[in-house]
Amino acid sequence: MIRILEGDILDSKLKPGDRLDEQSLARRFEVSRTPVREALRHLASSGLVEIRKNQGAAVRRLTTTELIEMFQVMAEFEGLSARLSARRMSIAEIDEMRRRHEECTGLAEGRDYEGFFAANNLFHETIFLGSKNEFLHAEARKLRNRVNVYRRHITGPRLMHKSVEEHAGIVAAIEAGDEEGAHRLMREHVDLLAGSAADIVLALQAQNGEA
Repeated sequence: MIRILEGDILDSKLKPGDRLDEQSLARRFEVSRTPVREALRHLASSGLVEIRKNQGAAVRRLTTTELIEMFQVMAEFEGLSARLSARRMSIAEIDEMRRRHEECTGLAEGRDYEGFFAANNLFHETIFLGSKNEFLHAEARKLRNRVNVYRRHITGPRLMHKSVEEHAGIVAAIEAGDEEGAHRLMREHVDLLAGSAADIVLALQAQNGEA
């Protein structure tokens, strides 16, 4: 039960602010309410759920500060993955990275927001795989899943075209074996504080239903 609920939250099937009704969950999993309460307490301890007195449980909303801090850490994870990929990627993996970049470019030109979002994730996933660092990959995936629901709100024509331009530089640096350049370009690409802090706030407000 815990693993399923955690997956639903990280995959955005359950979104920030969604209520988690004990009785409904008990029916879903065909258990009593006691193990449901235990599961919700476990998820609350991991920061995915908040339990308020007399209000029950809900999927936890990130604060603006938390979201910004997560993007800062994500930028460092991604930068390191690009550095390691510049050193370790095989020719076949570089070809795959280029294909992912070309796919992102085509989707950006077609203004396919959902398609671009998925393709962009695969582009970054390819670089994580190329880093040959499983621990880094696993930790980054967990963090990326936490912020993905917010990132969807800032995907638009301007950001998509800016992203593919930055992808081109990252691909070139990795292919050239430029570890320092790959690290710097990727870190700047992911760190939304470089120019999109206001967009993060707006994304958070959208999730909270604020004006």
